[in-house]
Amino acid sequence: MNKQEKNDELLPQLAALIEGETEEMSVLANVSAALKEHFGWFWVGFYLDRSGELRLGPFQGSVACMHIAYDKGVCGAAFSQRKSIVVPDVELFPGHIACSSLSRSEIVVPIYGHNGHGLSRTDADGPSYLYV
Repeated sequence: MNKQEKNDELLPQLAALIEGETEEMSVLANVSAALKEHFGWFWVGFYLDRSGELRLGPFQGSVACMHIAYDKGVCGAAFSQRKSIVVPDVELFPGHIACSSLSRSEIVVPIYGHNGHGLSRTDADGPSYLYV
């Protein structure tokens, strides 16, 4: 099976994990596990928009920062700039937060609700932030 065929299998798996589920944390935990297993990444997880900062949500991997300011590190930068950021070498990213010295690169994808804002506990759309 080639890379494209393997990746094409992922979307139906994720859809099956999400379909009909309403418990946010359970969905995020399973999606984190599926992504980590599929890609073999060091760390996969979600940071959630809570009380004026990004707070650690469900994840798979080593210990992580529990609180990140909206404008700090790669996660905060992606969230405040409203764009995905790929960092091949975290040592070269200004303001990088070293939650784990084992992490050498990062891909951060902010996810927003239909209202265009980071999601809060009152939003039913899902997570506000994906960090992989």
